[in-house]
Amino acid sequence: MAALLNNYLEKKVLVLTVDSRILVGTLASIDNSTNLVLLGTVERVINTPDDDEPSAEVPLGLYLVRGDNVCSIGLVDEQLDASIDWTKVRGQVIGTTKHA
Repeated sequence: MAALLNNYLEKKVLVLTVDSRILVGTLASIDNSTNLVLLGTVERVINTPDDDEPSAEVPLGLYLVRGDNVCSIGLVDEQLDASIDWTKVRGQVIGTTKHA
């Protein structure tokens, strides 16, 4: 898995964790256990449509994600990402995943 992600190094990625957190940052490093080091990380907290609070981006900075907590990783289209006002985005709760 780590070898496949080498093409993502120094690029902006979105990481979905097992506990359904959404993390966005620049992939600085990865190891054979899929432990990730992200730079300039923000956590996107997307609220449900019935929540009065706006969605938010919480700055985390330098961030380590343990490999066993990684559910999915994808490249971010930075131009599209910059065009979205994340405070206005609403969605349903993803829920957690389970290892089988």
